[in-house]
Amino acid sequence: MRAFIHTGAGPRVLFGSGVIAVLEEELLKLGCRRVLLVSTSGQMTAISRIANQIKGLAVNVFPEARMHTPIEVTEKAIKLSRDFRADCTISFGGGSAIGLGKAIALRTDLIQVAVPTTHSGSEMTPIVGETVDHTKTTQRSPKVLPELVLYDPELAVSVPPLVAAGSGFNAIAHGVEGLYQAADVRVLAEEGIEALVGSLKRIVRNPKDVEARSDALYGSWLCGRSLASATMALHHKLCHILGGAFDLPHAPMHALLLPHTVAYNAGSTGIEIQRLSCAVGASDPAAKLYELLRELGLPYSLQQIGMREEDLDSAVNLVMRSVHWNHRSLDKDSILAMLKRSFTGSPPQLDV
Repeated sequence: MRAFIHTGAGPRVLFGSGVIAVLEEELLKLGCRRVLLVSTSGQMTAISRIANQIKGLAVNVFPEARMHTPIEVTEKAIKLSRDFRADCTISFGGGSAIGLGKAIALRTDLIQVAVPTTHSGSEMTPIVGETVDHTKTTQRSPKVLPELVLYDPELAVSVPPLVAAGSGFNAIAHGVEGLYQAADVRVLAEEGIEALVGSLKRIVRNPKDVEARSDALYGSWLCGRSLASATMALHHKLCHILGGAFDLPHAPMHALLLPHTVAYNAGSTGIEIQRLSCAVGASDPAAKLYELLRELGLPYSLQQIGMREEDLDSAVNLVMRSVHWNHRSLDKDSILAMLKRSFTGSPPQLDV
């Protein structure tokens, strides 16, 4: 994927190998002088590299981002930003860091910069999810969109291939939601899904393949943009419910549930499922996604990622109370059957 700069209604985007070298210059253009770097504890080596790129600015680090963005973590990060007198945050890494950056932006006027190394595409959406007392909720606000996003495939090479693959499936899920939207959004979603399906196996085969990492980042960018204009249906609501209530890992959960939610809705969609078939290169996209999940070596059952069988009934009840719109009406027995297949890792079924 060739380097490019994109300026439009959303964040300004700089894309290309080595683009991190202009980070300080871009921060100065934004008026940033005191930077809070937000990441997870496992990213400290990479964070040192980022800090080295902005030596002319004052820098502090908050390495405590967690999945599902617990409110107590957000409050702790905001306190540090105020004590440090930060005028900017840089969210570096995966969805946990990006989510925390967005939660901070929601509550402050700090300039927000995102440097994603995984593939959820969350940095391109005005959606923020947060967890309070084991309940995850989402909201939309233009405040949570970063001012600047840098995609540097050379930074993504350090991400373990299975982490990249799981987050890539998360982005594909974003693209699937985008397929149900207006024509301009569908074009973004279809191209993004195609780029991700074609790159994730290459990353797993050769984690040092910078071109594959670049293609995956490009796909996640497009799918994130498509979700920004989409109404979230069963898949995303289900993932938010299970993640918040049962503390399941975000990207693996998206990945293993996607074939099943696609199958659930397949009979109630027309041109959208045809577009998805084109994007994944198969007449049965649910089966193709399940096959890809297994080929990549990702978890394929809820049981593998910590779900308990005795919690399935309560999960269904939460879904029935919380999902207010979907392409196919929700049937409690069908949702339970789908979750049971997801729990055991059975292949998706189109007719439930």
